[in-house]
Amino acid sequence: MSLPINPAPFKDADSINALAQIQTQPVDTPLRDSPISTAFVQWATPGLQPDAGLTPLLLIHGFDSSVMEFRRLMPKLANHRETWAVDLLGFGFTERPQDVPYTAASIKAHLRATWEALIHRPVILVGASMGGAVAMDFALTYPDAVEALVLLDSVGAARGPNLSRFLLPGVGQLAAGILRSPRVRQRVSRQAYFDPTFATEEAARCAALHLDCPNWRGALAAFTRSGGYNVLTQKQIAQVTQPTLILWGSADAILGVKPAAELQRTIPNSTLIWIDRCGHVPHLEKATTVADHVSAQILT
Repeated sequence: MSLPINPAPFKDADSINALAQIQTQPVDTPLRDSPISTAFVQWATPGLQPDAGLTPLLLIHGFDSSVMEFRRLMPKLANHRETWAVDLLGFGFTERPQDVPYTAASIKAHLRATWEALIHRPVILVGASMGGAVAMDFALTYPDAVEALVLLDSVGAARGPNLSRFLLPGVGQLAAGILRSPRVRQRVSRQAYFDPTFATEEAARCAALHLDCPNWRGALAAFTRSGGYNVLTQKQIAQVTQPTLILWGSADAILGVKPAAELQRTIPNSTLIWIDRCGHVPHLEKATTVADHVSAQILT
């Protein structure tokens, strides 16, 4: 089922095309008796038929984001390979039931169920920021489901105890409410790019579309209180066996640049490539460059 989103306020072709391709499907999970309506994109490239003999790509967005984060990258990757993107539990346009936990473990369980329902064959996982941690965790738990990894300015090993799990309920709600502020979101957006001209009003609309989904604030607060995706240790990351391409913006002002080299040293079969004059979101700021590197390093 397609989402009833009005494309009228959008002018950019990438935004309009991505909006038109978002679908939802009920997915049975071990988290509750009823299915969870899950948002996803199976990008359709005119004239290119999905090839069952090629491993598909599955894109995983970052914190408080959605499949719209990949609006520029998806069509470029889909020229090479069947390409999917999914909204994680608690994020994007995926349903946020009141009766499920919003934790790293439940996100992984929902992703597994979604992969089984939609694709059910090995994939190349492409994870951005927090999505990189999700991708590594999924690959460690279900190695037969993941052929390779692409990490885009990815969250890595946990930095010790995450005190957010001890926050009072009202504090978690307040933190989520602050993230709703257009001024706060615009400040974060400007910080995410090297080139500030990318932080447009249209980019802000794309990033905020999911804020009106039911239980957005409650799910985000619950996820924050759970500790977030602060679950992987360096020892666990060192057990990733899949070929891994690490792409990192040379001017990442969100995570900095040190974690890139740490990931490359920790993951045995990994390659690190720097994206010059680029911030935390190379898939938005340098989508063609990212697609070219993925094609050359992973898809050949």
